[in-house]
Amino acid sequence: MKWKPIALIAIWLTIAGAGKPLRAASWNALVGAQSSDKAKQAMAFLPNELWIHAGDGVRWTVAADEIHTVTFLTPGPPAQIRPPIFTPAGAFIGCPGPTPDGSTFNGTTCVTSAPTQLGQTYTVRFPTAGNFKLVCLVHVRMTGTVHVLNPWESLPHDQAFYDRQAQEQQAELLSDASGLAGRGNADGQRTSAHGITAGISAITASGGGSFMTAVWRFLGDNTVVRVGDTVEWTNLSPTAVHTVTFGAEPAILAPPSPGVTLDSDGVRHATISSPNDSINSGFLILPNQETVGLPQWPVEITRFRVTFTAPGTFNYICGLHDFLGMAGRVIVVP
Repeated sequence: MKWKPIALIAIWLTIAGAGKPLRAASWNALVGAQSSDKAKQAMAFLPNELWIHAGDGVRWTVAADEIHTVTFLTPGPPAQIRPPIFTPAGAFIGCPGPTPDGSTFNGTTCVTSAPTQLGQTYTVRFPTAGNFKLVCLVHVRMTGTVHVLNPWESLPHDQAFYDRQAQEQQAELLSDASGLAGRGNADGQRTSAHGITAGISAITASGGGSFMTAVWRFLGDNTVVRVGDTVEWTNLSPTAVHTVTFGAEPAILAPPSPGVTLDSDGVRHATISSPNDSINSGFLILPNQETVGLPQWPVEITRFRVTFTAPGTFNYICGLHDFLGMAGRVIVVP
């Protein structure tokens, strides 16, 4: 039987178009989650694994007051170096800078939102098939994956599935944070006679990447001490940065205040003699020091000690997370 060219074309179009959407779809996902008091935070893309078709776009909506970015770095080779978040003056660096909402990513040029907060959205479109890693430039180990399939391939899930998955993961991560809060209170008291946990977090993973559950609070902060006592803060948040800041907040939080010394065990130590004193711990962080192929870091600075030499009420904050309610008070009695 002899097929006419027009019939062959019609059959080819039918086969090629099987399973192909009539138009590009738009998918929705969340960035972050938080408890009602903002103390418990989930540094996560929810869900952190999506399957879409080439030509589709994904709109991420931020669901927490903590800042995040939606970022796709170029895989290379050579792979793009992860940039710092901000300049010392506080300007967002990006890759470089943010790219417009609705940008297209195909693996050749970095795409990133600016630091975004509660209610803000950012959309990325994917014109070609491939597997693309999603990261937050603010929080390391907060990653996800977008699997972009060819138009004729079947998708394993629909939007309703992803909505349910996001809600379930959100509930699980915030529930995990409640357990961390109890541990942080206990660890603070075990560390020293007047110990306070300066934030606590844990990293978990799924098939699509990793996320961090955190409690951005000073735990065990109902602290009453006597003149001459020393209070010790310990950051129990791997990869997360906190400060202990009394008085006026410095323009640049990273370095400790002048006059902060090092004890023989490497812990920063300050003396405060008035509630009007301004003292900043500098960044308290556990660096990613156990990575194969990279030099060994020195002992990390995760603790800060303050000796109080006068009575009074001494208020302090985490200079990075006070807007989430991360603040405390030390009451010093004669």
